[in-house]
Parts: sequence; C-alpha cells; structure tokens
Amino acid sequence: MTDLFFRKATRADLLAIVAMLADDSLGAAREDFSDPLPAVYLEAFAALDRDPNQLLAVVEAGGRIVGTLQLSFIPGLSRRGAWRGLIESVRIASGFRGQRLGEQMIRWAVEQCRERGCKLVQLTTDKSRVDAHRFYDRLGFAASHIGYKLDLA
Repeated sequence: MTDLFFRKATRADLLAIVAMLADDSLGAAREDFSDPLPAVYLEAFAALDRDPNQLLAVVEAGGRIVGTLQLSFIPGLSRRGAWRGLIESVRIASGFRGQRLGEQMIRWAVEQCRERGCKLVQLTTDKSRVDAHRFYDRLGFAASHIGYKLDLA
C-alpha cells in the first residue's frame, strides 16, 4: 500500500477512529461505538486537539480512513532532559490489515518524534497481543521494560 496520506485527525474523523478502536476483542469490551458517539469521546478529542504535545493522527487511502494512532510528546529530566515520544492506540481498519500499513504508520510516527526532537520512542502493547509483539520486535523496538497499569474507572 503506497498511496497513504497521514494527517492530524479532525472531529469529523471520530466515528471512524472509535470504530477502529472497538474492532477487536479487547477494544469491543472497553469502547462504546454507538451512534451518536458518547460525549466523552468528543471531550477527549477536544482535549487532545488543544494540547500541542498530543497528535491524534489518521491515515487515509483512497479518501478513506484506514488507520489511526496517537502520539504524545513528553518532556522529562531523565536522559539529560530528553523528550520522549509515546505511541498509543495504533489501529488499522479490518479490511486493510496484512498490507504492511502498520509498518508505514509506525515509521511515520517515529519520524514525527524525530522532528520534535525526541530522543526515545516508547509504546506499550497488551500482553495478549502476541502478533503485535513480533511486529514491534521486527521494527527494532526492544521489550526492555515491564509496564504496569492501575485502572481507576
């Protein structure tokens, strides 16, 4: 797949983004893909959109949204004041999986981090996503840390 267009997401993209977030066994259990979308998604989008250290991106092919991811640019003191890029919520529309779109998306995200001066790019992936682990290994990411999450919901 070569004719891809990467851009900042707009509010009009939300339905397509949430559809991708909900389109697997983990996402189906934690997302609410109803029409109209619940207000919490609109509020979250507004917060992301006004924060210069957040980039919610979509990928288009043939005028259709086929992928999404979120980048967070995080300042820090460690590593000599290095900025970090955090890649989250990587999703590809089900009809476009298996075409190396994910690879192009991650390479694009890493380049965005470089352009912002990040010295490190990090991400987490659910332990059950074994295929994703192989994917990130293949792209040069190292499973160097153990991540923990505390659900406050």
